[in-house]
Amino acid sequence: MKNILTTMKTLLVLLVLGSCSDSYLDVNVDPNNPISVSPDLILPVALNYTAGLEERDRGQNHLGNMFMGAWSQSDGFSWYNDEFLYLVTPSFYQRIFDTTYGTILKQYKGLEVLEGAQYGNYQAISKIMQAMHFQILVDTYGDVPYSEALQRGGNPTPKYDDAETIYDSLVNQLTDAISLITATADVTGALVPGDDDGVFNGDMTKWKQFANSLKLRILVRQSDLAGKSTYIQEQFNAINAEGSGYMTDDVTINIGYSQTESQQNPKWNGFGEDVSGTKTLTNNATCATPYVLDRLTSTNDGRLDLLFEKPGTGHLGVVQGLQEYDSPVVDQYVPDLVSNIGPGILKGPNQDAVIYTAAEAYFNLAEAALKGFIANDAQTMYESGITASFDYLGASGASNYYAQNIPTVGWAASTNKLEAIIVQKWLGVMGINALQSWFDFNRTGYPSDVPMSLLSTKPNRPVRLAYPSSELTANSNNLPTQQDVFSSKIFWAN
Repeated sequence: MKNILTTMKTLLVLLVLGSCSDSYLDVNVDPNNPISVSPDLILPVALNYTAGLEERDRGQNHLGNMFMGAWSQSDGFSWYNDEFLYLVTPSFYQRIFDTTYGTILKQYKGLEVLEGAQYGNYQAISKIMQAMHFQILVDTYGDVPYSEALQRGGNPTPKYDDAETIYDSLVNQLTDAISLITATADVTGALVPGDDDGVFNGDMTKWKQFANSLKLRILVRQSDLAGKSTYIQEQFNAINAEGSGYMTDDVTINIGYSQTESQQNPKWNGFGEDVSGTKTLTNNATCATPYVLDRLTSTNDGRLDLLFEKPGTGHLGVVQGLQEYDSPVVDQYVPDLVSNIGPGILKGPNQDAVIYTAAEAYFNLAEAALKGFIANDAQTMYESGITASFDYLGASGASNYYAQNIPTVGWAASTNKLEAIIVQKWLGVMGINALQSWFDFNRTGYPSDVPMSLLSTKPNRPVRLAYPSSELTANSNNLPTQQDVFSSKIFWAN
């Protein structure tokens, strides 16, 4: 696996030479004139792009930590003005849209259009990963190109599809992927991924479980919609009947990350240290808020020193949007004195990239159980989610933590069980997949006390992103009217 990133450099040149198109919504593999690249070379490239978008500086996880009150800015930097102003313009975090369509989905589509039953496993992985990315696009923007997207020059200006319709289609796509894996097991000469599969190393049962866990995320997110409960129950019944179950481990990507130029884990490379071992500017610029430190401290949370570094002078956070750093104490908020991103998040240049935490899966199961969609015990799932979060960070004492008589910590002490689940999920994905907690906040309003940035000119934080400037120029005839990013919620939150 250590050679995969090196091999990818050569492969990327081939893909660039063969993927010129009229639109970033094109796919780099034309089914009528396919590039001669084997799927075991395409897959790690696609996975590397997925990991990068999730974990890199100004990626999906980064945005979630800023919007959900976890991360702030040290003295001496002007790093996060747009985030603190909630300046959601067409250029704000536009890589979530542009990179997903222009780079990531193009690679996975290249696997999906491979002809021949022997490629069934790769086609199924493609369907699963596309479903994951399309859900994030819907949750971030609402209506997006889907049914006409990724057709190369055949349709450089795809229509925008209804967000809820896309959701239903993604559930069907994941079902098809599971069926395809089952059918491919009986195909003579079928290719089974190996080291090129930087997620499960070719364990197709785990890919089925991941597909079911993505269904779980989709179903839970719309579980409060009026008139949707019968559909959701039918889908949970189908998952149960299929029998593969859900993921109980973190879903991670590692295609050979190492302390080598261009081969470090993208989160470590952006927020940790460069190849020489020097802390990055983003590392020095980024620290905890007093809000999150107070919550962790007041609940005796054993994850505190792993989520955030503890300076010799003790934990210290900075309010988002603070401008007068020198008042009342000069230089009190410099990087050496504040709580920067901790060792449970920044583990090293070869750490795995996480795309779905076991903690989130358990909390999603807890919510589904709480609402009566599945037979699992909600408390057991809730406590398993907390344990999974502690385990990922390397913290001890999970059972002592959730045994406390504290609301949103102890199950019995929490009169509002849904609030407890969402608050603990927010903590469980903090620093890892934090964009998911922003979606949950928009849907439920929890945690209900996340403070606004001092620089905000609005009464509430954004509930969606604006369509990117690239679409304003390349696909303006199909671009929907931009909804108010502060008030027009995604369909599952209305």
